[in-house]
Amino acid sequence: MPDIPWSTPTPAAPGAEVYVMASRFETETLIGALRFFLKAPGIIRQIRKAPGAHGAALRARVSRRTFLTLSAWEDRDALYRFAGSEPHRTSAREAAAYTKESAFTFWTVPASELPIGWAEAERRLAERKRSH
Repeated sequence: MPDIPWSTPTPAAPGAEVYVMASRFETETLIGALRFFLKAPGIIRQIRKAPGAHGAALRARVSRRTFLTLSAWEDRDALYRFAGSEPHRTSAREAAAYTKESAFTFWTVPASELPIGWAEAERRLAERKRSH
């Protein structure tokens, strides 16, 4: 299935530091993966309208039941405001019922390093997994 490529809703100010989040989700079943994938475009649309959002992308491997998300934010508070707003809040609660495993990692980068590549996101998620 196709990925949702990086989009930049609001460019970060030159010289700014941005807060980046990468996540990995694995669903229990293929049906759960399809549910996750069908919700993803709506969540990406929500990010594109969210105050403080500087970028987002999704890597979907539905047949493997695995999804990676990558997003950049003005600061941690902007990310948390988004996460607690609808439809993300309800979708995240629903997804918990069919998610086998999830992982999150956070870091800051200069805005000039956007967009973040998948290799960097996967490296940081793997490091996080090794340290836990």
